[in-house]
Amino acid sequence: MQGLPLGKPPYGRITALDMNRGELKFQIAHGETPDNIKNHPALKGVTVPRTGRQGRIGTLVTKTLLIAGEGGFATQANGQRGALLRAYDKATGDDRGAIVMPAPQTGSPMSYMVNGRQYLTIAIGGGNYSGELVTYRAPR
Repeated sequence: MQGLPLGKPPYGRITALDMNRGELKFQIAHGETPDNIKNHPALKGVTVPRTGRQGRIGTLVTKTLLIAGEGGFATQANGQRGALLRAYDKATGDDRGAIVMPAPQTGSPMSYMVNGRQYLTIAIGGGNYSGELVTYRAPR
């Protein structure tokens, strides 16, 4: 209706299950609220919580973190346009940090070590942004 989705959010989420107990561990909205919803005139004055965004994402799970990029482009609070690569606490789903990528994730993240330094590489692309691999290095 009026360009807004008919279904209620979350529009993208990550669900973690405890496979030993067969229980839901956590479920979180993954991704910021899409710009077309956040800036819709019909929602002016309404506080819309993070709704998540649709997109095909791959995740990387480490001993303590779950890492996933957002699908689709979004405008960040500082006006920068791109997509976030997010890290969540693997046990609770709490946000642990995020970095802005110039384009959304298009492939699963991968991690590797070189000379004692950890790296994370992810395929990104979309819109007018050509596909490429970007690599981030973890701090010492």
